[in-house]
Amino acid sequence: MPAKLEVQLKHAWNNEDRSSNIVIKEDKLTFQRNTMSESTDCIRGRKGYTRGLHVWQIYWPLDERGTHAVVGVATEDAPLYSFEYTSLVGNNPESWGWNLRDNKLYHDSESKPGETYPAILKPNEHLMVQNPLLVVLDMDEGTLSYMVMGMYLGVAFEGLKGKKLYPIVSATKGNCHVMLRYTHGLDSK
Repeated sequence: MPAKLEVQLKHAWNNEDRSSNIVIKEDKLTFQRNTMSESTDCIRGRKGYTRGLHVWQIYWPLDERGTHAVVGVATEDAPLYSFEYTSLVGNNPESWGWNLRDNKLYHDSESKPGETYPAILKPNEHLMVQNPLLVVLDMDEGTLSYMVMGMYLGVAFEGLKGKKLYPIVSATKGNCHVMLRYTHGLDSK
């Protein structure tokens, strides 16, 4: 169950921290990516997290995901635009993401290949990621994990402790809509 609307809005997409091809919708929780050929666009959330446990839902219609639908976290230094179709979240040292189309985890992928996630998938097996996707960021442990259809998929990334990380997605499909709904957080202070 998502947090109260006023809390969700504090953790919503950041209109000041997005590619120019992305527009925030009236509800302030959803963005639309304008049609732009052969490019990738990102948007970060308003809040960066350095401690505590934080969970948010991503709603991304299956038919609006395109070839590189990546959900994850990033520092404020991660790029928000690319002139090509790519898994932009995770292709650099400043971001970590899961491509929902190819079930691969990416971090600094320009220097190393993606890894299959969840780990239980066999070669050539595919997980169709249904809505909502839950993203679980534990900054005290320094881990990022995901949940689908109530099933915890395991730790996707470790070693995140000591960073300030923001929710982020990268999209390639024109006119796609992605909603971010903050569910809850536990601050460790």
